Amino acid sequence: MPIHRLTSADDERLSDYTRLTDVALRSKHEPAKGLYIAESSTVIRRAVAAGHRPRSLLMAEKWLPDLADLLEEVGAGEGGDVPVFVAEPQVLEAITGFHLHRGALAAMHRPPLAGVHDLLASARGGAGARRVAVLEDVVDHTNVGAVFRSAAGLGVDAVLVSPRCADPLYRRSVRVSMGTVFQVPWTRLTSWPGGLQDLRADGFTVAALALADDAVTLDDLADRAPGRLALVLGTEGDGLSRGAVGAADVVVRIPMSGGVDSLNVAAASAVAFWATRAG
Repeated sequence: MPIHRLTSADDERLSDYTRLTDVALRSKHEPAKGLYIAESSTVIRRAVAAGHRPRSLLMAEKWLPDLADLLEEVGAGEGGDVPVFVAEPQVLEAITGFHLHRGALAAMHRPPLAGVHDLLASARGGAGARRVAVLEDVVDHTNVGAVFRSAAGLGVDAVLVSPRCADPLYRRSVRVSMGTVFQVPWTRLTSWPGGLQDLRADGFTVAALALADDAVTLDDLADRAPGRLALVLGTEGDGLSRGAVGAADVVVRIPMSGGVDSLNVAAASAVAFWATRAG
């Protein structure tokens, strides 16, 4: 497949990339097509290293030499079967709807999601997950990406997301996570809050981070951390639903001061992951 040098954004082969505004990518467009967009050469390399396959790549001419090894690895460009589209910066901006300055974009084939039980059993090299994060209806893609970055850096074995949670493979989530969405195993729960009962059946203690009169402190939980722990974090603003709190074994709060009652979900996740990390 040759390298395609474009002079106009009006090309039907570019439908995966056209008008990639935040509004467009918050729709069901990408999951329905089985694709996601990887932005920047670093993120694309991490996606490929995780076994994900590109459908095509889009970049400025100047990035071809820097990405020559990657293009060869994935079978792109001259002699390969993955098309590479190249254009001047103004054409790229007309195609995507934003200024592309991080090297390249790639339309990636979305890998099928594993079942929850299989994902948790295969974590830690087959030893099984010991600590997982569960996100209920977190709708801000920046927060989702930040949670994944904290999960990777603080040794969380897997992340589970509720049916209505934002897509971890959305372009902004991937970018904020620094590509760690490809590093931390994750999948989407198919029922909610019923999925929490399934975690309990698999031997996890389910700890809901919420404000409640009977909540224990995070320090108390960390001092008596169970062998298998699922930390459940709720959506921005409203926090966890009553159903999620009711399905938990214990409710946990982060002690606060200064008249502040709680932290942003991304900050709260980092604090909880650090406090419950393995010794």
